Amino acid sequence: MKFETYLALRYFKGTRKGARFLSFIKLMAITGVAVGSAGLLIALSIVHGFKTTINEKILGFAPHITVTTFTDQPIYRADTLESFLGRFEEIEAMQVVTEGQVMIQTKNEITGTLLKGISDPETSSFAEYLSVGSFDLSVDSTGFPGIILGDDLVKTLRAELGSIITVYTIRGVPSIINSPEIQQFRLTGVYETGVDLFDELYAISDRRFAQKLFDLGPTQAHAIELKLVDYTQIDQFDTELGEHLGFPYYEETITSRYANIFAWVELQENMIPLVISVMIIVAAFNLIGAVLMMVLERTKDIGILKTLGGKSSMIRKVFLLEGVIVAGIGLIIGIAISLIFAYLQLEYQLIPLSEENYYMSYAPVELRFFDFIITTVVTISLCALASWLPARIAAKTDPLKVISYGR
Repeated sequence: MKFETYLALRYFKGTRKGARFLSFIKLMAITGVAVGSAGLLIALSIVHGFKTTINEKILGFAPHITVTTFTDQPIYRADTLESFLGRFEEIEAMQVVTEGQVMIQTKNEITGTLLKGISDPETSSFAEYLSVGSFDLSVDSTGFPGIILGDDLVKTLRAELGSIITVYTIRGVPSIINSPEIQQFRLTGVYETGVDLFDELYAISDRRFAQKLFDLGPTQAHAIELKLVDYTQIDQFDTELGEHLGFPYYEETITSRYANIFAWVELQENMIPLVISVMIIVAAFNLIGAVLMMVLERTKDIGILKTLGGKSSMIRKVFLLEGVIVAGIGLIIGIAISLIFAYLQLEYQLIPLSEENYYMSYAPVELRFFDFIITTVVTISLCALASWLPARIAAKTDPLKVISYGR
């Protein structure tokens, strides 16, 4: 062990009589670093958890790219377009859909919603989020086709499994010669994503019945929804697809359709760690006072060391090491606190959330190794810089003045 390290550890222990106040100052400095680093790591783990959870819900539920037309007219040969899109290896699954605004009614309530007719229930993402019932859109023994509703929509309609759901569609102004198309369904299942935007929006039926309600031919559809093998390539593939399709087709990516949600997540991930980082900066400034108190306490020792030939660089290194030791102990405690918090949050959900506002029932936690590396480097660096000023003062101490005043 080098002499500077040995001396720094001896000073840090503070075994000298009457050093209780100095020990208290060091304890406060360690506490400040621990709270600051723990706060930063916890904030980072929560915002990463938020981003991952919301991205998984949206990217797992909604289509990555939706192909429609520039006009209000439907895709007239959806089967031909579907065959063309099947050539792209980037596409994992596709769904031909017919959708539009409808009025939906039970014996208790009536409301407006979006009816989506799908062609292949087996590849639909709605099935993954089914919370009650079964994903059955076929016609039952009584002649009613099945329909799936979102959890919030079911609550609004005060419906239950087996309820008869009446759907109305109309184009233009209702009149004697322009009566609505009507189709009755039986509620066979309820899906729940935890995202109100989805749970209160869609009613899902077989596409054949939606085509009838919206007066479309057997080869017509409103859109073709695409799921990609790699969702990180959405924008790149969208550009490539646009070059192949052209007018009258229009591609809309999931990031543009739900831009407000993705922007909200990005804002949290960028701003919250920046705000919490102020805690570490404050702790570093507190460390200046702690190391300075150590310098004042050891002024006589500094004078003796210099008299014996100790170099200024050695004195400076001793007190720099003291500051780093304080930072290191505080950092270790902070990391331990963040790990304990992550475990308790994952196991017992200590921080519940309103699912209506945050799209999840509790605060998610996602630990990343890179965050611990960054926090360690930043904390040690800031604390070392904070210790440099009092260490420099210690190195400049004049031994003659110290000895002459008997300090």
